[in-house]
Amino acid sequence: MSANSISIVDRRLASLAALGFAMAISVPAHATGTTAGTTISNTASATYTDPTGNPVTIPSNTVNIRVDEVLNVTVATAESGDVAALPGSTNQVVRYTVTNTGNGSEAFRLSPITAIGGDNFDPAATSIVLDTNGNGVYDPGVDTVYSAGSNDPVLAPDTSIRVFILSTVPGSATDGQRGQIDLTATAATGSGPAGTTFAGQGAGGGDAVVGTTTAVGRDRNFFVISAATVALAKSATVLDPFGGSKSVPGSIITYTLVATVSGSGTIANLAVGDPVPAATTYQPTSITAEGAPISDATDGDAGEFAGNRVAVRFGSVAGGQTRTVTFKVRIN
Repeated sequence: MSANSISIVDRRLASLAALGFAMAISVPAHATGTTAGTTISNTASATYTDPTGNPVTIPSNTVNIRVDEVLNVTVATAESGDVAALPGSTNQVVRYTVTNTGNGSEAFRLSPITAIGGDNFDPAATSIVLDTNGNGVYDPGVDTVYSAGSNDPVLAPDTSIRVFILSTVPGSATDGQRGQIDLTATAATGSGPAGTTFAGQGAGGGDAVVGTTTAVGRDRNFFVISAATVALAKSATVLDPFGGSKSVPGSIITYTLVATVSGSGTIANLAVGDPVPAATTYQPTSITAEGAPISDATDGDAGEFAGNRVAVRFGSVAGGQTRTVTFKVRIN
């Protein structure tokens, strides 16, 4: 083979080696690896020709190695961002996913952490709940309340469970403040620096060896106070029959009602109502909402005049917005 041919072959081999390495690092490794308790058996052999010219094959002794358990776990929030809550609210839910990234079935102890520092308030964790039906949503009375050491979730390798922490938010928390709450999951067999060994305690009867996660997983969630309040202001202007602003019989009063929503939250079912005062008469078709006319009848629009009362409904309104209603009466 010529030197050039050898060079070409070397380059091709180098390219294949580089491709193989790229493929190895681009394919995600299976988290569990070989299952704990698996026996790896190996027997060698030797062949020779005996003095009579006959071929002979002989086996070695068999070496059996049992795979030990690696203790690894991860915890990850299942929320897309901060969880909105109100001051003093109870049974506020945050969600986590606990995954056994070890190679043997393992039970995990769960614990909330709230006194963390760096946030504005500490939620009070009232219970941890396991997602019994596996639908990812907290179902009161269906999902199982967790009791440490009693019903620690046992996870097979590479399996997960959804976990909920229920909390009470302090009544003193104010709009926009954040409170952190973490969940930790610890292998029941034990934890510690990577490489720590628990002899004979692994799944399948072997040892248990702490993996790179130290056999402890932890992640965080935040509650954010998303409160909203409503202030209602009423004003009036008068137009008398003479073009002035005197309050005399026959004068027209225009009432303006302004509802202002404050805070970072959203209020629901906002409705503004006002009874027509004594000694006045409502002026037909005079209602407006945000400048648009509202019919007097109870029909498909957002308001009406009924029972000598003006009423307008706005539904959900976010903080920082206002809603305005006007109507007119005549002084009798």
